[in-house]
Amino acid sequence: MNIKTYGFIGLGLIGGSMARAIKAFDPSCRIMAYAPHKSTVDAAKADGTIDIALDKIGPEFTECDYIFLCAPVEINNDNLELLLPYLNPKTTLTDIGSVKNSIHEKVKELGLEGQFIGGHPMTGTERIGYQNSKAALLENAYYILTRTDSCDEDRLSDYYDLVKGMGAIPLVVPYLQHDFATAAISHVPHVLSAALVNLVKNSDNEDALMKTIAAGGFKDITRISSSSPVMWQQICNTNSDNISGLLSNLIDSLIDIKLAVDEHDSDKLLDFFTSARSYRESFSDFTSGPIQKTYVLHVDISDQPGNLAKVAVLLSEKNVNIKNIGIVHNREYERGTLKIEFHTGNDLSEASRLLSEAGYTVVLTQS
Repeated sequence: MNIKTYGFIGLGLIGGSMARAIKAFDPSCRIMAYAPHKSTVDAAKADGTIDIALDKIGPEFTECDYIFLCAPVEINNDNLELLLPYLNPKTTLTDIGSVKNSIHEKVKELGLEGQFIGGHPMTGTERIGYQNSKAALLENAYYILTRTDSCDEDRLSDYYDLVKGMGAIPLVVPYLQHDFATAAISHVPHVLSAALVNLVKNSDNEDALMKTIAAGGFKDITRISSSSPVMWQQICNTNSDNISGLLSNLIDSLIDIKLAVDEHDSDKLLDFFTSARSYRESFSDFTSGPIQKTYVLHVDISDQPGNLAKVAVLLSEKNVNIKNIGIVHNREYERGTLKIEFHTGNDLSEASRLLSEAGYTVVLTQS
């Protein structure tokens, strides 16, 4: 029996989720991991996700069939140099960064193109850290693979199958095309989200009225601003040309629509919103993108002691995993008083069925 060995350098939200998914897919495998904070790998060993907790990058990594570089983009390059003396030619070396040009250039510089395949699992949440990692985070997420010219087909095929085993959907894409695409659908939206939050922060009055009433659409569009500032600082530094170019296009578009607003150009405003709506509705809801799907339902309950607990107990007794639950105080765009968030679409569907059968009025929200 060929027991695979996987190594992780860095074990945060994405690395931890991948390690969990690999362990679920291949329970007999061995997983070793190093992270700057020893408490992270100790926690992963304690809960059974990894088998070996390391306190440095050392010779143990020579045993690995795969090594995943899971630190922020710029730190991966430094860790690669530390790993170099311990790399076995059999090892498939990969990363999980959302910018590929930097790591591909480093791999080329170190003469490792034959065993490197870039990887980008396009998933995540606004929460960070190993404590928030879950195997389900990879479920139906696109996972981009960026091969080099020197990588052979067998190595690529094995990695492709591993990605499918983790529950994700592999796509092989040239790394420069990857960086441009992710700048448009992930990096610029994060910049825009942060800009919107800062706009409200800087425009609000002393009574914080805007902050108080911010709900519904505003919270949805700015949810990703809760992601790691350090990670996004590094992404902007390493994919600057693509981000800057697309921001210029966006600024031109905003200036154009501002002019339409100033001039009350009804036809142009209607075309602007109609075009966006039409294109947005053509998106597939089957897969999760870089901004992770949310699975939420709202339940009408009477304002009586214990009613929230009754709903929670009903779901927990049927092994439905609740991600978050709470009373909704602001009812903008929301028709329920109890908001429940789930990790997966299956949990959402099962909860909806159970609550409906129990006589509750349920409104689903999936985005």
